[in-house]
Amino acid sequence: MTTNQHLFLDIHAIQTLPPSNINRDDTGSPKTAQYGGVRRARVSSQSWKRAMRKYFEDNNNVKNIGVRTLRIVDSIANNVVEISNNINFDDAQRLTIELLNRIKNKKGDKIFSVDNDYKISALFFMSESQSRRLAEIILDRNFAEICVEYDGVSNKVKEDKDYKKTSEYKEINNKYNNKIKEVKQILQDCLSLDIALFGRMLANDPSLNEDASSQVAHAISTHAVQTEFDFYTAVDDLAPDDNAGAGMLGTIEFNSSTLYRYANVAVHDLMKQLGDKESLVNSLSLFIEAFVKSLPTGKVTSFANQTLPQALVVTLRNDRPVSLVSAFEKPVKSTEGYVVQSIEKLVNEFVKVEKFVNKPMLTFYITLEDVEELKSIGGIEKNSVSELLSDFSKEVSQLIQE
Repeated sequence: MTTNQHLFLDIHAIQTLPPSNINRDDTGSPKTAQYGGVRRARVSSQSWKRAMRKYFEDNNNVKNIGVRTLRIVDSIANNVVEISNNINFDDAQRLTIELLNRIKNKKGDKIFSVDNDYKISALFFMSESQSRRLAEIILDRNFAEICVEYDGVSNKVKEDKDYKKTSEYKEINNKYNNKIKEVKQILQDCLSLDIALFGRMLANDPSLNEDASSQVAHAISTHAVQTEFDFYTAVDDLAPDDNAGAGMLGTIEFNSSTLYRYANVAVHDLMKQLGDKESLVNSLSLFIEAFVKSLPTGKVTSFANQTLPQALVVTLRNDRPVSLVSAFEKPVKSTEGYVVQSIEKLVNEFVKVEKFVNKPMLTFYITLEDVEELKSIGGIEKNSVSELLSDFSKEVSQLIQE
């Protein structure tokens, strides 16, 4: 992959879910969507991305994983205390707030407003390395001295506006602004893997926004679904024998579905964000693994819907990413299961879209079903996810130029 070349990773999966409610709306109902004139089961992009981020944390030795939180004060303060044994947590919180109050946007407004509970006003996605670098800035004596000098000349300006024209003020002001730019640069650099993949948005200062290098589609069923209701009762174990009533009763909504799942990664963008080939290859491998093995946890203890994909197709394209959801615009109809027909429709669409786009540079696939049509996609079948990831990493390494 040369500097100007585009490279896209596409991941497609067919995954069946038994009765479940892994992603529900504000009323407790499983999320749905209209597509092809019928109601489909739907699992939101946000829900599955959250599951993938949790997989990053729990199943790999990735040190620099981000956190999305209102409590960045505590995160930075914890690092301050860890680095310096001479500062207690309360003082570290105070120093952190002082630093955050100095970070402003082009209009001069504070980017981070901290309330009495040490929370900022909106969720912020921050990497561990960013948190630690900011803690180091707080403990930097040179930075502290510059801030004291700047606060001093700022007070003089309040008393005498003409002082702003003096060389002393200009020198200290420039030195201070350059240091604050360094602080803001920390929030733009040192990206964690999940910030690079899933992006970050900050309304108060667009300069801290980070475009996501990945896209994750809402998973939808390949067929029409109907929501069903599970009526349940809970028995009071200590109720008297003559009390035949239930201690609690209610209903849980659920459906069952065979889902089409899709995600992509702009490999060239992720390369720019991470900066080196080894990190890129490892990140792509982890992204595929998390896509395959993660699962949103909604109502999982009630339904134990611990499934894996029945079919997985991984491709690398050099022109543009391609979702194959159009294969299911006409819903699958069957009384003998949806999986095999869904895989067949996926394969047919894969072949048809080549009328509009280039043939993939690389295609690997895994299937649990005996579907002869899969051979027509021109890919290489793998026997396991681990084999696919190993061979994919080797192929990507050869394609990428430092």
